[in-house]
Amino acid sequence: MTVNGETFDSQREMERYHHLRILQRAGKIQQLERQVVFILSPAVVIGGRKRPALKYVADFTYVEEGASVKTVEDVKGHITEGYRIKRHLMAAMGIQIKETK
Repeated sequence: MTVNGETFDSQREMERYHHLRILQRAGKIQQLERQVVFILSPAVVIGGRKRPALKYVADFTYVEEGASVKTVEDVKGHITEGYRIKRHLMAAMGIQIKETK
């Protein structure tokens, strides 16, 4: 879904982005970013073939008012097995994902 030149995976993600922009204008959050890439594991060679880095792409990151670390947020309709693994690896890196529905 594309709105004003921006592409979203779902209606829910688009609505959440617009809500976060309102919060940013109100000063409740700062440094709002979309589609932020986290490298979970670097590229490797397996069986002589190069495999790309394993990545997690967060829907949004931002700093909440009074917070010292960024919030990593993902809009979820349902949780897939692939997402569960990436959420686990992010947690192992000390990063908790805020899931919104």
